Amino acid sequence: MPLDAHSPVLVLGAGYVGEVLLERLAAVGCPAYALRRSFERPPPGARAIAADLADPDTFSKLPSDVRFIVYLLSPDASTDDAYRSAYVTGLTRLLASKAVQNSPLERLLFASSTAVYAQTDGSEVDEHSPTEPATFSGRRLLEAEAALRASGVPSVIVRFSGIYGPGRQRLLTSVRERTARVGPRPYFTNRIHRDDCAGFLLHLMQLENPDPLYVGVDDEPSEMGVVLDWLARALGEPPPPRSGSDGPRERGGNKRCSNRRLRASGYQLAYPTFREGYGALIRAGA
Repeated sequence: MPLDAHSPVLVLGAGYVGEVLLERLAAVGCPAYALRRSFERPPPGARAIAADLADPDTFSKLPSDVRFIVYLLSPDASTDDAYRSAYVTGLTRLLASKAVQNSPLERLLFASSTAVYAQTDGSEVDEHSPTEPATFSGRRLLEAEAALRASGVPSVIVRFSGIYGPGRQRLLTSVRERTARVGPRPYFTNRIHRDDCAGFLLHLMQLENPDPLYVGVDDEPSEMGVVLDWLARALGEPPPPRSGSDGPRERGGNKRCSNRRLRASGYQLAYPTFREGYGALIRAGA
């Protein structure tokens, strides 16, 4: 059933991805509620709920007429406690709230991460791959996923990786400032543009029978040296120097994440690879 004026959506964590999703919901005439701790400006086309899911009283403020809920919260610190609060405690309380129990809820979309995968050998991973995270972030996300599945609430989990876009241009900055280094060994990275995160979440709300789990990445897992060299050429900078030791590893490890299931759902990526995504940022003056 297409989203329309009778399909209220609750976006929890209306931040980097959530703001773009709200804009797209407004464009299709879908009413929405947006929750975050504070708002610098009104959320596009949505009713603002300034609250913190870490506060148990927040759950009494949530609307009970929503058809879709999108869980886009992020922790306020890189600690185990913060991850537990944002993902496990917050989601568990949400599942018991009136927003879930009393709403005509059709689907809850949960933004997870490929941090749940522990593979670091460059192997390919997909929705069927083992999940044995070695980090607290991956363990808490996997715990939240399990709680959502056990609840019986209709849901879809999307494991995003390497979200980038306007305002998140660390690699561009490192190449431009000539601080980027390429390690001696191949190291695969995975990413997806912010606009495709929002676009895919909207797509999942419009599908009649989505799969319960997707890996949310673009078409091309890319070796970091290849990405940095391409960025240097696009920016007119010298290629980053080769280092005798491995540089800092990105969170999520050395793996090649497959988006075959995402593609099979019918979603068309606006930025199929890093070239289109970073190219657009460079043309926009990033």
